[in-house]
Amino acid sequence: MAAEQEEGLKLLGARASPYSHRVQLALKLKEVQHEYLQENLEHKSQQLLKYNPIHKKVPVLVHKEKPIIESLVIVEYIDETWQSYNILPQEPYQRALARFWPSLLLKSA
Repeated sequence: MAAEQEEGLKLLGARASPYSHRVQLALKLKEVQHEYLQENLEHKSQQLLKYNPIHKKVPVLVHKEKPIIESLVIVEYIDETWQSYNILPQEPYQRALARFWPSLLLKSA
């Protein structure tokens, strides 16, 4: 499967962030080319403050200059935008469970 080229797709993330890793994994599974921008969370960049001015956290996916925040929302967006195959279940109840369990597991870590 050829990697899909997406112009202007950026991911603002941090090495120590499991939430950033979740989004990176989804992009890798979908084979979507993107620019990864490493953030220093002690000295936040102007770009991070521009795209996530309320929470000032990573990850932030920027697609066509529109920011998407919160890792589970980003993964769902990736799954719906690049439809080479689905990484999330299509049945509504199973999809709800797929959203619920990762957030619960990361909160207890």
